[in-house]
Amino acid sequence: MEATSRIAIVTGANQGLGYALVEGLCRALAPDDIVYLTGRDEGRAREAIGRLRDAGLSPRLGVVDVGDAGSVARFAERIAREHGGVDIVISNAARRMAREEAPASSVRAFVATNNLGTTSILERFGPLLRDGGRLLVVASGFGRLRHLAEPLHARFDRADSLRAVDDVVRAYADAVERGTAAAEGWPEWINIPSKVGQVASMRVFARAMRGEAERRRLVIDAVCPGLVDTEASRPWFDDMSKAQTPAAAAADIVWLATAAYDPQLPYGELVRHREVLPWAG
Repeated sequence: MEATSRIAIVTGANQGLGYALVEGLCRALAPDDIVYLTGRDEGRAREAIGRLRDAGLSPRLGVVDVGDAGSVARFAERIAREHGGVDIVISNAARRMAREEAPASSVRAFVATNNLGTTSILERFGPLLRDGGRLLVVASGFGRLRHLAEPLHARFDRADSLRAVDDVVRAYADAVERGTAAAEGWPEWINIPSKVGQVASMRVFARAMRGEAERRRLVIDAVCPGLVDTEASRPWFDDMSKAQTPAAAAADIVWLATAAYDPQLPYGELVRHREVLPWAG
């Protein structure tokens, strides 16, 4: 087992925000700390690492497909074997949506990565957190109940386990594929129910971990980076004039991942630019 100061992992990190998060962590942490840049495509992840090494940074490679529970489990086992635990986990991987894709043809794969993948990260890496560890799920301000019709709120609020949240999101995907989602009150844009599901999963996990988190100074949150100028976001927004660069968007997330522990740090919340966004408001 390799002895190191801190171990950090970012999923979905070969480009965009994930890449900027790896770069930010490499600069914020000590020289002997280790930051894993992970992606499902080994070639693209290696290219991203090469760019960062050209800039004088030294991330390590992790090949992880978060939509494959076995892939997540194998990487978690590697981290446990080589390092004994982890200090920072940023669950950032997300499946892209194309505007020309019909929701019924894409919702299942979208949910598998964004939602079931979030569950896999929480289940596998939560137990590996060392004292003082941080586990952050990159979500969105759209991941709040206010963006859903009121009759749908209870479906998420009553979900009391990760599996229960996943069941709600699977039922949503079923409705999209049947063509009944609109009649049930779901919004047209599949990103909204998925993001609500991600935040709900984080809340369930954080609630279950609260006692341990207080004893061990753990921070578990969802984070909203705000509008970021990336290839994934440009097709969905007509006005990108106020969008942040990935590096700018990463700054507050890196701060939450690395700031000295303070009991006043947000816990079990959705955080944007260091401010808590209300779940129900």
